[in-house]
Amino acid sequence: MTDGGPAATGPARLIVIVGPTGTGKSDLSLDLAERLQHDGRAVEIVNADAMQLYRGMDIGTAKLPLGERRGIRHHLLDVLEVTDEATVANYQRDARAAISDIVARGVVPILVGGSGLYISSVVYDFQFPGTDPVLRASLEADLTEHGPGVMYARLKAVDPGAAARIGASNGRRLVRALEIVQITGGPHLAALPDEPVYWMPALTLGLRMPREQLTPRLDTRVDEMWAAGLVDEVAALRPLGLETGVTASRAIGYAQALAQLNGTMSAAEAIEATQQLTRRYARRQVSWFKRSTDTSWIEATAPDRVAQALHAVLTLPAKAGHSSVSALQNDV
Repeated sequence: MTDGGPAATGPARLIVIVGPTGTGKSDLSLDLAERLQHDGRAVEIVNADAMQLYRGMDIGTAKLPLGERRGIRHHLLDVLEVTDEATVANYQRDARAAISDIVARGVVPILVGGSGLYISSVVYDFQFPGTDPVLRASLEADLTEHGPGVMYARLKAVDPGAAARIGASNGRRLVRALEIVQITGGPHLAALPDEPVYWMPALTLGLRMPREQLTPRLDTRVDEMWAAGLVDEVAALRPLGLETGVTASRAIGYAQALAQLNGTMSAAEAIEATQQLTRRYARRQVSWFKRSTDTSWIEATAPDRVAQALHAVLTLPAKAGHSSVSALQNDV
């Protein structure tokens, strides 16, 4: 394997729970963990939500409070400051280290979250290209001087596919894509390989919900976050550097709450914008997870969803691979 991870043979395997935001992934992971523990298998959970990595970002990320984790150990929650930059490559390293340790102790790991690229970086045997500090500094200087539009045009000339996927406004991703192109001499890959290779044996469970049910649920969830004190949470994070955080400041809900605090949005406008972005994000999540043909799907509102998940874990074979592939992702 690429980084000394567990071999793709033997009884150890990774359970993965995916799906769009608001479908109950955290609850299912806890319910499944309790059922497995009742059968004598110790279980630990690894977070795969990029924004839940941040300390203090709780309400807007729907992070489970410590008292609601049912005594089950969780990994990769509250490991970054809001001024830290979250990267897929670093997450892959840390998540695989946690999973390898869990497996080595004879415990079942459950990877849970909705950040598709983060999950794929762990589940599949991806290799990420490095970085060139001098080149990166030069590209970032160009971004500052000329703006994202010029960087977009430059990327479109050498990798139109990447430019189309990223768009003309995300300067950070445009810089990283240009860096990868120059380092590797070729375009990056932003999609899963046709025949994915697994880092270790894995079984993926997906929660799904019809859009007509999910949309009002997401809108209500945003209303509840504001009622629960999201704006106060954001106000408390401002002195810690939230507004200067490369990744944290752009989190859905947090950027809008900052705008409300800064007076550029009313509360109603901030809530509406967050609802729109959350719905859009959920659609992207659905599209991402639909790419995998190995996922066992469960209706999120099914009364027997826990029984279905347990049955899949106990009866379905894990997927495993034997070689490595490269994923030259732009967002690393």
